[in-house]
Amino acid sequence: MRPSSHWLQHPAIAPLTLAVVLIVIPLASRYGLGWSHPFGYLSDLAIGSLLLILLHGRSWLLSLPVLLVWCIFSLSSAELVSAVGRMPEPADLHYLGDAQFVRHSTQGGGLSHPLLALALTFGIALHLLLSRRPSAPPRQHLKLVWLLAPLSLLVTHAVYQYRSPSEAAQWLQFNLPHKMLAESLSAGQLRLEDWLAGDQPTSPPDISTFNQLDLAGTPLLDHPGQARNVLIITLEGIPGAYIDASRKALHSSYRQALMPRLSQWAERGMLTPDYVLHSHQTIRGLYAMLCGDYSKLDSGTPKGIELLGNPQRSEQCLPAQLRQRGFTTHYLQGAGLRFMAKDQIMPRMGFDKTLGRDWFKKKPYLEFGWGVDDKTYFEGALKYVKQLRQQKRPWMLTLLTVGTHQPYSAPQDYLDRYPTAKQAVVAYLDDAVADFLAGLEKQGVLKDTLVLITSDESHGVENVRLASAWGFNLLLAPEQAQLPALKSGVYGHVDLTASVLDYFALPVPENIAGRSLLRDYTSGRAMLSATNGMLRQHDGLGTFTECDFQQVCRRYASSGFIADSAAYLGRISGREARLVSQRATQLNQSLHNGQAQLHYQFANRKRIKLKRKVGDDWADSLVGAQYLELPRGTQTTVTLKVRGVGMDSRGATLKLKTKEFERDVALPIPELPRLTQDKPIEVSFSFNNLAARKAFSFHLLGEGKGAIEILDFSVTSRPLKPKLLAAKTDEDDAQKTR
Repeated sequence: MRPSSHWLQHPAIAPLTLAVVLIVIPLASRYGLGWSHPFGYLSDLAIGSLLLILLHGRSWLLSLPVLLVWCIFSLSSAELVSAVGRMPEPADLHYLGDAQFVRHSTQGGGLSHPLLALALTFGIALHLLLSRRPSAPPRQHLKLVWLLAPLSLLVTHAVYQYRSPSEAAQWLQFNLPHKMLAESLSAGQLRLEDWLAGDQPTSPPDISTFNQLDLAGTPLLDHPGQARNVLIITLEGIPGAYIDASRKALHSSYRQALMPRLSQWAERGMLTPDYVLHSHQTIRGLYAMLCGDYSKLDSGTPKGIELLGNPQRSEQCLPAQLRQRGFTTHYLQGAGLRFMAKDQIMPRMGFDKTLGRDWFKKKPYLEFGWGVDDKTYFEGALKYVKQLRQQKRPWMLTLLTVGTHQPYSAPQDYLDRYPTAKQAVVAYLDDAVADFLAGLEKQGVLKDTLVLITSDESHGVENVRLASAWGFNLLLAPEQAQLPALKSGVYGHVDLTASVLDYFALPVPENIAGRSLLRDYTSGRAMLSATNGMLRQHDGLGTFTECDFQQVCRRYASSGFIADSAAYLGRISGREARLVSQRATQLNQSLHNGQAQLHYQFANRKRIKLKRKVGDDWADSLVGAQYLELPRGTQTTVTLKVRGVGMDSRGATLKLKTKEFERDVALPIPELPRLTQDKPIEVSFSFNNLAARKAFSFHLLGEGKGAIEILDFSVTSRPLKPKLLAAKTDEDDAQKTR
């Protein structure tokens, strides 16, 4: 035996390599990924040591499958959190056997974390090599008493979670096996508690305190507002923590002043610090703001898209209401309009003109994949306002920026001044919106226009409590001297429509919920929000409840919704805990009113210029059919008709992709033939939904010279016949057992 390899014969080498794979690499990767959190390190140490003890001295035939699953869990968590900001779910596991999913997930630059994959692969290979070598020492299993060590770590994790619950993201507190174990144990505990208590399902809870109209407060103005116009400025992803007066009012421990200039403007208007964002996604925020209703608090089809099939409800939205009363209504955003079908949703809400990226003819200061940068955007918006002021009729204009959307992109001089790109783009937006407001003041707009500045959603702030639900509302009105600098009370996006109509003393239609920002209320306010994987409820009586992925609900004493800290009151379970999720389910009720057949039409027959090369499935999609919910037990039929315009003889290549929870999913989609000037594309296909599909998206991508017109892109879901559904289910079960 060569001396240089003598150390390989040591009996501790194989267990040491196993410890590297199960403990050292996870702990090091957690640190390297920036996921440092005491709970997370404790979780990795507990699960890793548990597997180490169970696999010590075992046959490689047993160890290899466990280590491969461990590798897949570790990699999938890192990849999915990096891609879409969530941990894998059990429903994601079937994607691993999907060749199309694996191919697309690793295309281009491959894995986002190749070093982690390399380390795990090398560690597993080395362990197997040392375990199977001919001179390997006899296997010795560890005594079961060693299991007390990891079990005590798991108990410690659970105790600290119970006594000092953290609001950090799931991946900061758990590794994937621990998360799945915690979910299963919590679900079993809740079922056992319900069984012991004889707790049976009851009728749906009363949600009138959440979705009723409440104009019983004392008006802040003694007469209808004197403004002639309405301007709503929506800043992409900005949390209330960035506004200095909001931080001070709520005694926030966050101290970074990323938007000092907007904070100065906040000193001049009426700022609402305790302002709640109900959910993520721009289209959900816009719907809640402009239609006076809770956006869906789950991953179902956004209610904005459902408006396309409900013209009666859309007529109650704020733009439609103001248009009925003589306003011209306008919507201008810095991004393209097709994503999330805003090219159709915004006109359905009542906007006379809906404009996006194509309206901006000036070359932007910064090239950005989603649209124009914020400085270019607000310079264009200022010109648009100037045009509106030349007309005789009053106007409503809603603006939406895009520059603070991922991936963050800012000019180099801003990047040089700030430690992260995210902080740099926020500072760039701060300068752009402050210059815009100064321009409005110079034009005299603030003297005759009600201005509301808010955000569509919050991109969150690390280690700031409730930052993902913390918004802001800054109101500037001609009657500013009569309004308070800080508006007390809990408000949210659901209140904006009622507030604007109340300002003008206009009647508020049925189905519009909320309170008015222009009134003072003596009673508390019930409010719901679902962000960052947490469902949160304030009962308006001083109790704040939040429920996590483990179906564990914790209660706090809190006078308002957004607070830097709150006194922990303990857990709740059983019927009381279920009521929280049941209220959210009630508020999620579809605008389809229980229709058995769902139909969406995403074609608008407008000319769309093609790109020579597609760079992004989301930004470059030619149709806005995103984040749909396809019910269980239905068959979905898609009909697509496209014709080419101004094409050369080479034509164009079109491809239709589908995604679920932002990941590619394989479906029987026919390959689209090459599109030419004289040969339009007409295809129709169907697929079955044996289980509900949520966050489901269609992406039509095209490359070529010229333009296309989408004549038809209809998505129709019909219930499967019971016999066919049973047959399909049996067939699916049979395939799983093969």
